[in-house]
Amino acid sequence: MKKILFVFLLCLSVFNANAKVDNSLVVSAEKYLNSVTGLHGAFTQISNGKTEKGIFSMLRPGRVRLDYKNAPIQLISDGKDLYFYDKSLDQITTVPLTSTPAGILVRNKIDLQNADINVYETSSDKNTFTLKMNLKGQEGLGHMDVVFDKSPVKLKSWSVVDATSTKTDVVFNDLKTKTDFGKNYFQLSRHKTTSTNDGDDFYD
Repeated sequence: MKKILFVFLLCLSVFNANAKVDNSLVVSAEKYLNSVTGLHGAFTQISNGKTEKGIFSMLRPGRVRLDYKNAPIQLISDGKDLYFYDKSLDQITTVPLTSTPAGILVRNKIDLQNADINVYETSSDKNTFTLKMNLKGQEGLGHMDVVFDKSPVKLKSWSVVDATSTKTDVVFNDLKTKTDFGKNYFQLSRHKTTSTNDGDDFYD
């Protein structure tokens, strides 16, 4: 089950010096992402021939939640860290939100041109456009492609390719703007925690 966690790790790619970047597409994506406060809808995840479905929620800045329909897995960010909750083990593993694709989407200010995010290639067709991106200074570990509908601009899907060339696709379905989440919607109850940094501790 923990493999699902790494689906959302933001991996980085070898920079392609010959790739073309259409700055107008980057600006369109950036403008859209900064205009969105909250989103809610279904997602379908495909990796290694396995398909999972669930519900995706986000609230900027910093809050994300993914509930898997047929797996005892939940991912929640409270604005700082991403908590991977394995319900079958009643165990939580913690990673920094900044290490995930969702972390890009829920930053307080999303800067795709001058910050640590490197958009190194863009492409488009009649109905969609795609940004290929990594994090500056960490090339060679994989990359993420984010796909947007063109008219109106809207998040459609993302794909993560890790350092072993394993690809995971996440397609969003019927995403709608939403900000009226419950007070504790992006919180977990207390459980024993396995931290990726400091060993076992507890999270309230």
